[in-house]
Amino acid sequence: SKHSTSCCLFLCGLLGREEQISIEECCSDGHQRGSANQDCTALPLISESTTCRIVQEQCCVTVLEDSMCTTGINMAKERSSCYTDQFSNSCDSKTTKTCCDCCLLGKAAQDHDLPCDHSLALGYQCGLVSRACCLDGASLNDTLGGNGKCAHLCVGNGTCSCFKGFKLRPDAKNCNDINECLLGASNCRLGERCINTEGSFRCQREVSCGTGYELTDSNNCKDINECETGTHNCVPDFECQNTQGSFRCHPKVKCGAGYIQDALGSCIDINECLAQTGPCHPGQVCINSRGSYTCQRISVNCGRGYHLNVEGTRCVDIDECKGPDGACSGHGCINLVGSFRCECAAGYVFNSINRVCEDVNECMHYPGRLCAHKCVNNQGSYTCTCTTGFKLSPDGRNCNDLNECEANPCSQECANVYGSYQCYCRRGYQLSDVDGLTCEDIDECALPTGGHICAFRCHNTGGSFHCSCPVKGYTLAANGRSCQDVDECVTGTHTCAENQSCFNVQGDFRCLSFECPTNYQRIGETTVPTGTIRCMKSCQPNDGPCNRDPVHSLSHTFISMATLRDFTKPEEIVFLRTTVPAYGAYQFGTFDVMFEIQGGNADQAFDVVKRIENGVYVGVVRQVKPIIGPLNLVLKLAMINLNSQGVSHQSVINIHVSVSEFWF
Repeated sequence: SKHSTSCCLFLCGLLGREEQISIEECCSDGHQRGSANQDCTALPLISESTTCRIVQEQCCVTVLEDSMCTTGINMAKERSSCYTDQFSNSCDSKTTKTCCDCCLLGKAAQDHDLPCDHSLALGYQCGLVSRACCLDGASLNDTLGGNGKCAHLCVGNGTCSCFKGFKLRPDAKNCNDINECLLGASNCRLGERCINTEGSFRCQREVSCGTGYELTDSNNCKDINECETGTHNCVPDFECQNTQGSFRCHPKVKCGAGYIQDALGSCIDINECLAQTGPCHPGQVCINSRGSYTCQRISVNCGRGYHLNVEGTRCVDIDECKGPDGACSGHGCINLVGSFRCECAAGYVFNSINRVCEDVNECMHYPGRLCAHKCVNNQGSYTCTCTTGFKLSPDGRNCNDLNECEANPCSQECANVYGSYQCYCRRGYQLSDVDGLTCEDIDECALPTGGHICAFRCHNTGGSFHCSCPVKGYTLAANGRSCQDVDECVTGTHTCAENQSCFNVQGDFRCLSFECPTNYQRIGETTVPTGTIRCMKSCQPNDGPCNRDPVHSLSHTFISMATLRDFTKPEEIVFLRTTVPAYGAYQFGTFDVMFEIQGGNADQAFDVVKRIENGVYVGVVRQVKPIIGPLNLVLKLAMINLNSQGVSHQSVINIHVSVSEFWF
């Protein structure tokens, strides 16, 4: 229209002075970003113009709201329900649910043959959605089965299409009316509102009716009957009465005479004595009652300290000092006209307000000046007391220390201290945590360090302890805690035969006999204490198998080991020393050596590593796993000498290992 054209020229002119971007381009950009579900409040600006930013944001919001509203309308038409866990408290979900609920209202009106243009004050957008769904339902019922497969048009290949102003439903057969008003597709001008119709829309001039009225299709303002629509806020005890543009709430229960009704409908008594001026005659007093009042004659009242005479005509003085107790409760009493005065005894003071003799709290008036420790107030006096550990001195004010040890409160030793006492115990005992008086024996064997007090076994005694060792193979050391091994081989207490050698082990002994096998001769004497013997190969000149055997020497040795109590890292137990120089050359013959365990390695508790010491190779046999005794095993080791042709010769070492039961 001419008006919209001039408006566009004006806005485009505003934009044109800053950038060459039209208002349609700003709106188109907002439409595109809304279709992409972008945040309309944080759009990238395509122009520095404030007008372009507003148009861009509002066009974006329109697309999003139209899409959300269309989703709600389709949900109402397809599911006939708006209850789903997809709705949250976000603004987007509220828009979708609002359109869904309003569409269900329109469908309900159509199902019950009610007019689509109802008078409910649902709001502008909700009214449009409700009317559109109502009209769409009527059209749909008329067309079902009318054109066979398609509700409107069949365009071939089994494809359906709709008339202008309609869109195809998800079932690809039926058509829904396009609500141009909700989608913002109308061309209504400023001051006009869009009213959707079946397949189209119409523009109607906007008229503001104000609160309590609604605009009809005939452009008239109609009063809203809040009492019928249920939009009033009258409580159950009130009834609603409609008025032009508003309503009134009137209480159902009426109050009788002498009562007034409050805003909540409750009946409140009227105090006529306060509400009216002089309801009673002179010489009378007004007394209020529920719903009424009474008037009574005024009588003579005497003040404090006076009472009426016998005739009841005048007030006379009361002698408060008369009577068996008097007004002063045992203290001196002096009557006065209309009053009295008490002469209080020592330790009391007269209270002129209550007119009684009250006790003087000397402890509060003279704090810290009357008693050395505690002051206890009494009626008319006070008493001094002492704290625990003290006794009152003869002067009745000071406190002397009390020697509690004279009463023997402790089970062993007692030390008197000022105001208290302290119990203590002799060596090997500790003071009880329960009463602080009794001395209890200290179980040294149960202390956290008890396992380390004695090497083998700890025995607690009253106030002390003693250690013991295994019955066989050990004796208690001079320190009374450690266990020393008894060397049966030295003391001669072993039972080995003459052809056997005695080997001492921790807590025991072993009898072993080492002999050289065939083709081997014993070299040297048995070493002490390991009992090592060495056998060298001695072959006959024509004995081929013997000469080809790479084993040149056999040796036996013996070691004794304890069961390690705390095994944390490998323990080195045997060193196999060689004369093979490290990094030797081929021209010097033997140039390398290799060590390996060939037998007896139960549970892989041992390994052997090669090391260089003083320029030669040394084989170190290590214990790598804990071994629990008692256990005897023979570890067979091989020391293989290598040269440029391979294995030169090898020596076999048999290590007889004896593991004792204990760690000491």
